[in-house]
Amino acid sequence: MKADNDLYRRLRELSADQLWTVEVPKFNKASQVERGRQVALIRAVGVVFANSQNEKQKTEVKSWVKSLLTDPSEKVRRYAMAAIPKLGGDVEAEKEIITILKTSSVEREKKKAGSALEKIAGEETLKAVGGTNALPISEQKVRANVARKESPAKIRMDAVLDRYDTLRISLRCRRGLEAILAEEVKEAEAKGGKFKLLEIRGCHVVVAAKSPFCLADIYQLRCFDTVGFYIGRVRDPQSPDAVNELAKVIASPLTERLMEHFTEGSWRYRLAFSGSDNQDAVVEKVTQAAFKINPKILNDAREAPWSLDVFLAPGATIAEIRPRVSPDPRLAYRLKAVNAASHPPIAACMARLAGTDDQEMVWDPFCGSGLELIEMAMHAKVKCVVGTDLSDSAIAMMKGNFAAAKLDGVRGAFYTSDFRNVDLIPELKKRNVSLIISNPPLGRRVRVPNLEGLFEDLFRVAGAVLRPGGRLIFVNPGRVEPKDKSLRRVYRQIVDLGGYDCKMEMYLKM
Repeated sequence: MKADNDLYRRLRELSADQLWTVEVPKFNKASQVERGRQVALIRAVGVVFANSQNEKQKTEVKSWVKSLLTDPSEKVRRYAMAAIPKLGGDVEAEKEIITILKTSSVEREKKKAGSALEKIAGEETLKAVGGTNALPISEQKVRANVARKESPAKIRMDAVLDRYDTLRISLRCRRGLEAILAEEVKEAEAKGGKFKLLEIRGCHVVVAAKSPFCLADIYQLRCFDTVGFYIGRVRDPQSPDAVNELAKVIASPLTERLMEHFTEGSWRYRLAFSGSDNQDAVVEKVTQAAFKINPKILNDAREAPWSLDVFLAPGATIAEIRPRVSPDPRLAYRLKAVNAASHPPIAACMARLAGTDDQEMVWDPFCGSGLELIEMAMHAKVKCVVGTDLSDSAIAMMKGNFAAAKLDGVRGAFYTSDFRNVDLIPELKKRNVSLIISNPPLGRRVRVPNLEGLFEDLFRVAGAVLRPGGRLIFVNPGRVEPKDKSLRRVYRQIVDLGGYDCKMEMYLKM
């Protein structure tokens, strides 16, 4: 095995032409024993040519790999079956692998044949799975693969759901942002919105519909991360019947109704246990049991339009079904993003925290690709946004995103500059900024030599440029406090930024 892996790594470094014109002919001329030692070539060819743009050459490569499915060597056949899905299966390859699975007496070869068929399965495999000589592979995986190819699915954002009375909708957010999201829901309801707040449960803000709605209505809210629909619970996750109980929830009429209504194409989901590792065996048991109850709903780890999320809460297991909406319609303006860009709902929460002030003059000292500034301009009456960043490419992204947001009446001014050089920025010279809003470098994805000094300078500059009543809102990773006594902290909340905690803070210029 080690020799195979070492050879594979060496061959992966070769160009596609070298593999095809030099190594493959050598392999074809080699003795049967030598070919057995060189099977790593088949693996390398499958990986290298998987994304080849040379369709003529790729077709020739695929024909060669298919020819190896009838090789006298079991090892060669096994490596060929592993390479076929990477190159794209077809009926000819499918039939040959079905023959191998039916006739082989070698268990590892049969296992590899089954694995390959689950990835390339078409109508031929579907017939064989359901026949009298049923193949020893998952019918659900075969059906999901066929459905994926023949009925690609997408989420229907504008489909209006009339039967909503008992539905509980879960808006998920980062820990620490629940109160801001809940306030957004209540404010929207007061303005005639379609949803009312029920409760806050952990990182879930649970709402109910007041009238018929579509997913596009939910996505009018900006502070949540993802949305899920509560479909049921298992009260005792440790009970012997917990797997079957969860399967019944997944296969329920409610799940079917939501999938049917909001899906164009096949009804497929990916099962995930939140906050729990190594659940593959449980996933297999649950999804197979659910398939037996309702074979119209298919578990599929690839390109599924739905995620079925299981949350292991104390004393119960809660299941929600979540539409996998991509791209996010709220971020149509986000043409490009820097590597260390904010998580979009965090930027929206910061904008809501800022409140509103007539004719805002807003500055982001570390603007990056501009999420905070754009979200603020969407939320409030902003006269001008000013962005500074040390990176020319970030400023170029900021300009492109700002233009795409089409913020009528809002002037944008963007400069490649150190935030400390306020006297070089015309809009900042007047010391009339009403809001500084930023998610600064936190020293994780972008190294900062003197992180504490950077935040000390941020406080100092903020105290100088903010007008009386102005606000400073930012994410603080440390314990730095302002030395300027005119800055008074009015808000602090610990927020999960994706595996590590920081403080979201707001200061008022006295």
